[in-house]
Amino acid sequence: MSFRIDQQNHFEQLGLEKLIQLSTAFYTRVYADPDPQWRAMFPDDMDSAIQNQYEFFCQRLGGPQLYSQRKGHPALRARHAKFAITPARAEQWLGHMRLALQDVGIEGEQASALLEFFEHTAHFLVNVQEAKE
Repeated sequence: MSFRIDQQNHFEQLGLEKLIQLSTAFYTRVYADPDPQWRAMFPDDMDSAIQNQYEFFCQRLGGPQLYSQRKGHPALRARHAKFAITPARAEQWLGHMRLALQDVGIEGEQASALLEFFEHTAHFLVNVQEAKE
């Protein structure tokens, strides 16, 4: 599948510092989330979560392969398989990411292109369907 993020080098446009800011804003929101089941899916060490995310973003958006050099292939499904990711959890992740994009001033077409990729990826990682009421 081709994404709009693949049509240009977003790493060159945003830079490492902006991606660190985005990951920090995102995880600040995640770690402040009052839902204990949501929060339990993330490691206690927020700094390592931030680093994993911005290194992945750097790599995926056309920058250096920082994540793969340190941790190997991203293998997103395998790395997230131990968590019960429902469609609602994917949307919860996206809600925090949308706000983080705003927090750091990523907007317009660039935000739209990133959100296209984030939405696809969040729902790609869904591994549990919600129980029927």
